[in-house]
Formats: sequence, C-alpha cells, structure tokens
Amino acid sequence: MKILVVSQYYYPEPFRITDICETLVKEGHEVTVLTGQPNYPEGTIYQGYKNHFSSEVINSVRVVRTKIKPRRAGNFNLMLNYFSFPFYARRIVKKLDKDFDVVFINQLSPILSALPGIKYARNNQVNTILYCLDLWPESLVAGGLKRKSIIYKIFETISKKIYKKIDKILITSKSFKTKFDEYGIKAEYLPQYSEDVYLSNINMIDNSCDFNIVFAGNIGEIQSLETILLAARELISFKDIKFNLYGSGSQFDRLVKLRDKWMLSNVIFHGRVDIREMPKIYSTAHALLVTLKDDELLSMTLPGKVQSYMAAGKPIIGAINGETKEIIEDAKAGYVAKAEDYKNLADLIIKARNNPELYMLGLNGKEYYDKNFNKTIFIKKLAKIMEELNNV
Repeated sequence: MKILVVSQYYYPEPFRITDICETLVKEGHEVTVLTGQPNYPEGTIYQGYKNHFSSEVINSVRVVRTKIKPRRAGNFNLMLNYFSFPFYARRIVKKLDKDFDVVFINQLSPILSALPGIKYARNNQVNTILYCLDLWPESLVAGGLKRKSIIYKIFETISKKIYKKIDKILITSKSFKTKFDEYGIKAEYLPQYSEDVYLSNINMIDNSCDFNIVFAGNIGEIQSLETILLAARELISFKDIKFNLYGSGSQFDRLVKLRDKWMLSNVIFHGRVDIREMPKIYSTAHALLVTLKDDELLSMTLPGKVQSYMAAGKPIIGAINGETKEIIEDAKAGYVAKAEDYKNLADLIIKARNNPELYMLGLNGKEYYDKNFNKTIFIKKLAKIMEELNNV
C-alpha cells in the first residue's frame, strides 16, 4: 500500500510514530509523512530544520515538513503552535501525490493536526484512520482549561466534527471509548507497543549498590514530577536511594530550581538523551517511575512509557490513577500510589527497596507486555485495517 501519514510530530522528535512508519516500510509498504519543523519539547526549531519547507528520506520513509510556530511557553504561544501546523500544511497537501491508498493520522495534541489529512482524503476520495493518543477537548482540561469556558465549548464542537469525519478511529486506552460513545462514534482499541530498543540489552543490577530509581520521558505539567521531588524530600535521609530523571520539557527549569531550593542531593536531572542510550540507562535502574497529575482525563490515559518500562522487564513504581494503575496491578509489575500522593509514593519506594525479589515484578511486566502489547500484533492489525479501508 501507499500510505500518507499526517503527524504534527516526527523524528527527530521523540515519538513512536517514527518507529511505526519505519516498520510499515520494512513490511513492504510505501510511506510518506507530512509533518512540521521539529521543535518538541523545548519549543525551539531543531538545528538543521530552519527552512520553512523541506523534503527528505529517513530510513526509507519520505518526510515532508512544513513551517510551524514553535511550541514555546505560554498559552498564546501554544495556541499559535496548535493552529500553525494545519494552516501551513494545507498548502502542502495540494502538492502531494494523488494516489495514496489510505491516510493515517497520528493524533496527539492538538486535534487540529488532523485537518490536513482530512483535507487530502476529501480531495482525493480515500479513507482515513485516526490513531487517538490524546483525547480532545479533554486534553485542554488536563492543561487547566475549565469545562464551562467558552474556549472548551468551541473546541468540543470542533473536536466532534473532526472525529465524525474520520472513517476509522483507533484508541490507545480502553477508557477513551466512553467519550467516543457519548459522541456516537465507534472506536477500536489498539494499545501502543514499545520500540525494539527496549526489548534487548537490559541487564539486571547488583543489589549491593545504591537503590537507583529512573524516570524517563517528557518533563511537563501533566507528568507531575513535583510529586517525585516531594517523595525524594521525604526520603532524603535514605542515603542509598537515588532519583535519576531523564528528559526535557516545559517544567524542566522550574523543577531543577525547586530541586536546588529543597537541596535534594538525591535527585539528578540528566536532560534529554538519545533513545539508543535507554537500554544502558534502564540497566542501572532497580525500578522505573511513572507519575501523572490527579485528573479525570489523565486517569483514562495509558502513557506510552508504561509499555517501554514493561518491555524492559523492570519493576514499575507509580503515582497514577485509572487505567495505568489497573494495568500495573493486573500485571503484578510493581507498586502504585494514587496520583500526586507523594507520601505513599515514598512508602512504596521503601517497600520496593526492601523487597529482595523485586526483579520478579519486572519479569511479570515483561510477560504481560508480550501478551498484550506485542509490536508484531500491532503492526499486523494496523496493516489489516488499512487494507480493509483501501478495499471499501
């Protein structure tokens, strides 16, 4: 098949869509990606991508980039970012090949990023698939917007119209189905998988060394890393417990200052690292951390890092609600406190530290991953859905 992928984010930005596209190419499909200038999560255009329009081939995937307003701090700048991709991409859509068999829309925030794919599909009479990773407009609520506000109601209307124009919606969390049912839209569950890099070269570690806890991912508002810092403050007297935080994002500078203010010598911020470094980093960890804000929407989400953590075969310690909590507990893959409950999180870290068979929880998670989040199953199911839509 000849597949057009529309995604506001793509390599070198750290999103799984890159691996999906490259795997589809290995399976014999031809893939073109329409995306923006890379700027996530720092909000500055990456070195080498300053041109407003570019086209390149990355690992046999054709990548067409359009101008975008960087994702800088502040609500106004964020709105400019949200509106800029569909605004500029609509011009590029007219210049793309007219013979794609299907359009695959990778829908993170914002929902507006789906519009160029819908426009191409309408103009060329092909079907669309939308892979929903962020539920709109609920994602705006997680960011602080009130449900009764005019802006929320506007985006609710826009979101419903966009979702209803899609031929097939796939969801990454079972909990999302409730919202789509309210909209009168059918949605099918297709959970994320982990990139292959997390499936090998992850070693067990010597229990005689410091108890090392690792967080890896975006350091933003919804990730609630302040919960981790508060837990670290509770555990400052435990000299062998170390928190290593990898990643960057909108809250990075604020949290580093907070760490310094509280004099948390047990917390180290490493910044963003290449995904190829993660096996080495995970090998140093006794356990991996996942946290989110205490929010109704966020309790419905399943962060992609959970699949990576499980694939690596490492125990998980979380402060998180809803579907993620249920999965970790069902898999017997670790310990989970309520979202933002830093005191219980600290208690669970001590419990993990004192468990001589902690590694068994990681093995449980790996077994659960193999049964429920297998990459081969994901790609086969996705390709089958694409073929079925192409034959309609």
